[in-house]
Amino acid sequence: MNALRYALLVLHFVGLAAILGPALDQLKADTKRITMAMVWGARAQLLTGLGLVALAEIRASQEDFEVDHVKIAVKLLVALAIVGIAEATRKRENPVTPFWIVTGLTVVNIVVAVAWR
Repeated sequence: MNALRYALLVLHFVGLAAILGPALDQLKADTKRITMAMVWGARAQLLTGLGLVALAEIRASQEDFEVDHVKIAVKLLVALAIVGIAEATRKRENPVTPFWIVTGLTVVNIVVAVAWR
């Protein structure tokens, strides 16, 4: 079970890198857009995040701790917004605003994951 958790966690980080890498690469560019790497990263983040929560629920039922469902709900809503915006605007030529929203929400989700205890 631990190996699966670590594999999902690594894939979760790969999804994060697939969103933030292209975003950081485009900071100096005049035309900013949602790349397919960002879309696939958002998809990976959502799916691996759901898998990590499922494993946490299984572990919580066997051990003595509780999953913070409010934190998970907030992260899920933010992740769904990221995926939805990335999917809806990936074919646009110059979606500057969606680019910044996806990048900003990704950073928000990182802050929630790290700072919410």
